[in-house]
Parts: sequence; C-alpha cells; structure tokens
Amino acid sequence: MKKIETKTKETKTIDATGRTLGRVASEVAMSLMGKTKPTFERNAYTGVPVKVINASKLSITPKKLAEIYHTRYSGIPGGLRILSGTETAAKKGLKELVSLAVYKMLPDNKIRRTMMKNLKIED
Repeated sequence: MKKIETKTKETKTIDATGRTLGRVASEVAMSLMGKTKPTFERNAYTGVPVKVINASKLSITPKKLAEIYHTRYSGIPGGLRILSGTETAAKKGLKELVSLAVYKMLPDNKIRRTMMKNLKIED
C-alpha cells in the first residue's frame, strides 16, 4: 500500500494597512505567478498561495476611486456595464477592488483561474 504524502504550501501573508491598491496588487500578482521563486515556469503554476489581510484599510483617495472602473458583460447585446470604483467599493467593499486589480495583473491564460483560487482576501 502506497503512503500518500500531502504537501502543505506555506502561505504568504500581505498586510494592506496604509498601502496603495496598485502596490499591494502587484506584489500579490508576482507571488501568485511564482516570479519570486527560482523555480518559475511560465506554463505551470509554481506560485505561492497568498492571503491579504486588512484590505479595508487600504490607502486610496476618493479621486482615485472615481477614476478606477471595470466592465461587466452579460453576453447579450447592450449588456455591457461600466462600473466605477466608487460604486464597487460601496456595494462589495475594497476586497473586490483588490481582487479585480490582481485579476487584471495576472497573465490571460489557462492558469489564471488556478492562481485566483489561491488568493484569499480578508478585511
């Protein structure tokens, strides 16, 4: 009978208190892609699971929140919705803005879904 070994990956914890949105998101994206490790491979997931804490304490100005936007498309003609950062922050909080910023910084390939599953954001 084979003994199955389970590998526990160590999680990288990033504190977002007082930091800007882009700086936190770029650090998270680099860790999720695995570019901080010497074993980086472009075609395989070699990243580290990342946990962002204190996301609600990000330093972001109201002017910057008004400039940020993202799109949502329902799939039907005329179904494109453009939401500002102010609307998103009011409805879903700053956790959603961090998630969207990281998502846009990751490469657009088949591994992006796996990378996003290894991201945990807490208030």
